[in-house]
Amino acid sequence: MGIMPGNTTEDANAYVDIAIPTGLGYARNAIVARAGGAIIAIDGAYGTLSEIGHGLGDGTPIVGLNTWEFTIDGVKDTTIERAESPLDAVEKALAYAEARRG
Repeated sequence: MGIMPGNTTEDANAYVDIAIPTGLGYARNAIVARAGGAIIAIDGAYGTLSEIGHGLGDGTPIVGLNTWEFTIDGVKDTTIERAESPLDAVEKALAYAEARRG
C-alpha cells in the first residue's frame, strides 16, 4: 500500500499494490507516520525527515537504515533504532508494531 502525495495512482512505484492518492503533498507525511505500528526510515531527504518528526512526536517507534541522525545538546540521540540491513529493519519494525498491539 502507498499513501501518495499527488492526485493520481500513476505516481506509485512497482512495489505499491494499492495506491491511495491524497492530493496533500508533504502534508500526507503525517498520515504516513500514523498509519503503521512502526516507521522504517530509509535514506531520505526532507520528506523522510518530516515523517521521522511526526513519528517522534507521536511516539511511534522508528527504525532507521542509512537515514538521519540527531544530537540533542551535543549528545547523540538514540531514539531511532538503527538497522544493519533491510531485513534487520523489517524484523525490528515488526517487533515494535507487535509489541504496540499488545
